[in-house]
Amino acid sequence: MAKIDKNSLAYLGYDYQLRFIAQMLTDRRFANNILDIVDPNYFEDAYLRIVVATLKEAKDKDDVIPDFSSLQIRLLEDVDNEQQRKYLISQLRKIQEADLNDSYKIKDIAMKFCKQQEMKKSITEINKIISKGNIEDYEQCEAILRKALEHGDNKDDGMNVFDSIDTVLEEDFRKPIPTGIKGLDEIMDGGLAKTELATILAPFGVGKTTMITKIANSAMNQGLKVLQIFFEDNPKVIQRKHLSCWSGFDLNSLSFHKEDLMKMVEEMTNGKGQLKLKKFSSDGTTIPVIRQYVRKLIAQGWYPDIILLDYIDCVEPSRKFDDVNAGEGSVMRQFEAMLSELDIAGWTAIQGNRSSIKADVVEADQMGGSIKKAQIAHFVVSIAKTLDQKNDNTATMAVLKSRFGKSGIIFENIRFDNAKIQIDMGQSSGAKTQTQHKNDKTVNETKRVASVFDASKTRDNVLNALNVPKEE
Repeated sequence: MAKIDKNSLAYLGYDYQLRFIAQMLTDRRFANNILDIVDPNYFEDAYLRIVVATLKEAKDKDDVIPDFSSLQIRLLEDVDNEQQRKYLISQLRKIQEADLNDSYKIKDIAMKFCKQQEMKKSITEINKIISKGNIEDYEQCEAILRKALEHGDNKDDGMNVFDSIDTVLEEDFRKPIPTGIKGLDEIMDGGLAKTELATILAPFGVGKTTMITKIANSAMNQGLKVLQIFFEDNPKVIQRKHLSCWSGFDLNSLSFHKEDLMKMVEEMTNGKGQLKLKKFSSDGTTIPVIRQYVRKLIAQGWYPDIILLDYIDCVEPSRKFDDVNAGEGSVMRQFEAMLSELDIAGWTAIQGNRSSIKADVVEADQMGGSIKKAQIAHFVVSIAKTLDQKNDNTATMAVLKSRFGKSGIIFENIRFDNAKIQIDMGQSSGAKTQTQHKNDKTVNETKRVASVFDASKTRDNVLNALNVPKEE
């Protein structure tokens, strides 16, 4: 039986080679680590070799990992033969459609294979040096071996504090994505930037989905690609919420405005923004499952700018934890890591505990489950609604944490209409600090007690004037 040649990726099959290239195109960190050591000649198909060579050239010359669209431009730039152009496009489409359902294994095999090839090259080079018998060449051999062992390792070695200072000093260096909620964007210094994670804390039935839908809706209006993930709602319910948000019509009256809404949808379909809705099961969905779905979208050429996850408590840990709180913290950490890895902004929501239901301001200690969910987030805002506020379509929002702006700020009785998906916090100048809110609450309670006492005295005076006996 002929021995399998393991000096090329042919022994792993054509499908694996497609997945390998797709992984480099959708996972920039992986591509950055492996492109220096991957050789186009490892691939059996001539056109796949051209694709990999083009990737390496983009990395070496321009220090960029191209996406599918820019890679196609690079590939076809110097190709005049129509047949070759068609075949290159065909190969690129196959790469784009490659299944990445086991990306960890794909990356692991690729890295081990490429590092092993580098090791073989190094050993050959070292043997040539050793054969000369010069003991002074030992350090040279050691350096060659060390370099081979370091190939493919994470290239993030930190940075000099003065690196790219001109970019750091730009006014919009974060390039935030606005929420579309007046007042909140001012507090957030423009909104949420890519790789940042924001969290909404609220008891059930208050408006977590309303706020997430409002932010998603606003991001699409800005021409961005938006992915809204949910677990508990029917997709048609979410669609209706977006229609209310765009039109201003009450959810219950949408059917009476069907003609107007259809015209509006037709106009918006031609816009630059795109909003994808995805429902996952609340049984068995983990962050790796969600990450795999996102990578599949990216592989198909649809790269989200922002993900809204409604909500994080519905996501299960990817492994078993003896401590429930540790598992919840792990889920949030994985979500934050995914956003950082894929360069995406992310919003999610957290359920408040029982004490948050009647609170006039929801505090961080009224979070259900692990406090780590708030510790990991870059920004945390809470929503509270009394019974009167529910009737008035108002709410109280508090900024509990912010790594890029003010925190400890409370907005009382803001507009928060769940039926029309409208939220308006007004000007940030109208906000109160937690101390001001507590002082005002104390003053109002004192006034209320005094008013009740005065009313009681007035009643006694009236009864005395009429000679009406007091009740025992």
